[in-house]
Amino acid sequence: GHFEGGKAFKFWVSLDILQFETEHRGVNISQLYQKKDWTKGELQRGKLPTNQLQSRVTSTAASYQAMACMKIWCVLGLGVLVSLSRAHNSFFTSIGQMTDLLYTEKDLVTSLKDYIKAEESKLGEIKRWAERLDRLTETATKDPEGFLGHPVNAFKLMKRLNTEWLELENLVLKDMSDGFISNLTSQRQHLPNDEDQTGAAKALIRLQDTYQLDAETISMGNLPGVKHKTTLTAEDCYELGKIAYTDADYYHTELWMVQALKQLDAGEVSTIDKITVLDYLSYAVYQQGDLENALELTQRLLKLDPEHQRANGNLRYFEYMMADQKKEKSNVAQKTEENKSGDVLKTKRERPKDYLPERQKYEKLCRGEGIKLTPRRQRRLFCRYSDANRSPLYLLKPVKQQDEWDKPRIIRYLDIISDQEIERVKELAKPRLRRATISNPITGVLETANYRISKSAWLSGYEDPVISRINQRIQDLTGLDVSTAEELQVANYGVGGQYEPHFDFGRKDEPDAFKELGTGNRIATWLFYMSDVAAGGATVFPEVGAAVWPQKGTAVFWYNLFPSGEGDYSTRHAACPVLVGNKWVSNKWIHERGQEFRRRCNLSEFD
Repeated sequence: GHFEGGKAFKFWVSLDILQFETEHRGVNISQLYQKKDWTKGELQRGKLPTNQLQSRVTSTAASYQAMACMKIWCVLGLGVLVSLSRAHNSFFTSIGQMTDLLYTEKDLVTSLKDYIKAEESKLGEIKRWAERLDRLTETATKDPEGFLGHPVNAFKLMKRLNTEWLELENLVLKDMSDGFISNLTSQRQHLPNDEDQTGAAKALIRLQDTYQLDAETISMGNLPGVKHKTTLTAEDCYELGKIAYTDADYYHTELWMVQALKQLDAGEVSTIDKITVLDYLSYAVYQQGDLENALELTQRLLKLDPEHQRANGNLRYFEYMMADQKKEKSNVAQKTEENKSGDVLKTKRERPKDYLPERQKYEKLCRGEGIKLTPRRQRRLFCRYSDANRSPLYLLKPVKQQDEWDKPRIIRYLDIISDQEIERVKELAKPRLRRATISNPITGVLETANYRISKSAWLSGYEDPVISRINQRIQDLTGLDVSTAEELQVANYGVGGQYEPHFDFGRKDEPDAFKELGTGNRIATWLFYMSDVAAGGATVFPEVGAAVWPQKGTAVFWYNLFPSGEGDYSTRHAACPVLVGNKWVSNKWIHERGQEFRRRCNLSEFD
């Protein structure tokens, strides 16, 4: 329609922005007209305020989602049994279990090659048949009467046209894909789904942030310690940007759409076109407040597709906003000498707001930018041979021990678990690996969390002599009773696998954290490193600036509680994202009960 006044115009052109948002979030703007309390006239006259527009879009989207849920409720009821039988494995949370997918894919490739051979055999037979008939008809058509004068030729012509061409028809119609399709169908329930693809994509973005990698470095596969270098296509970069967009993360949307566009501009052949990428990119830039860049990208898009409806609407909106912004800027320029140029202010790009207060400190430690101990504190750290308080076993074969940090005291034991023992532990754990959970501090219920990306399994000493021997070793070396400890937990980290800063012990605001166990709080943590990690994967303590790097065959030990039973808050720690490699660890959480005479209480509360 036609509009009068700046406000109406501003509202109208913003509908194209709204159209883009609603299309990509599953709400069709045309459906908004169908709401009884929101008339087409209201939209045309521009009488609906912006805040009311936003609230009604939200409520409309919610109502349509509710209607969709009602329609599929019966289908869900029927499908729940199928869902239960196909409990998803969350493949992206464990590299160890993802290795099985490589063998699954290899099996599918073998099946695909068998299908190709069958099709080639079929086509070869058809080709031979065609070549034979081509020679025959070439000869026959030169002298049709003379050729058919031979009674055998006449008979064979009748036979061919009545029988053999029918056989050829059946051969052409024969479906050679049955074996391949059957195999693919049977494997599908064991293949990754959208959750895995999204989880792996978010892991790449997490690695990008934590290790300060630009999109091009990741796209070109230039990561430290890689054995098998691989690159991302423009389509891959587009998908990463699209997943970020779905979370309204316009910062990362821009980074990956720019990289996709860069690769397309370099001549890469792709199923994704520049128009689609520019559409997302211009919107992401606009959402971050950079109108000038959004306008330039929209103009570029329109050069490729002058009839693009949304881009044309956005262009008018951006031009209007730019003019309004320049007018406002010129007023400010009269008072401020710095702004006489009249350029449009650009918004600084920043990562989305984060819930973790020590994020910056944590990520610095992960990159190896931790606090360096003063020479005085370094002199307190020693390497030694330990006989485990004169244990007969370790008197003859003492273990190598080194101090990693002074406060809290973190000790590393070297060559403390053999390769054979590691393989046995992994062999026992692999079939039982399940998505690692955390205890909800409010409800106490175990649940999965985005800040813990790994799978874990629990192993008891009674089920295998190797586990029993490991438990005894921990008891001998720590001097603590492990009979009240939790079972050995084995963990394997997934793509960008991590466990963000947390405490192992229960705090005062979690009085029921370990109530069911009846063994008190977690007094200490023993952590085995069962693999080397090519890059990343450190255990860091943000409160004190300590970083302990994985080293296969070693273990680290620290106390979570002071001798008084008070929690040591300096032991807050995290497992950094694995940048390159496969990280396996196992840990033993030792509890208070049974330690009354093994670790006596001091007079001071925090001594």
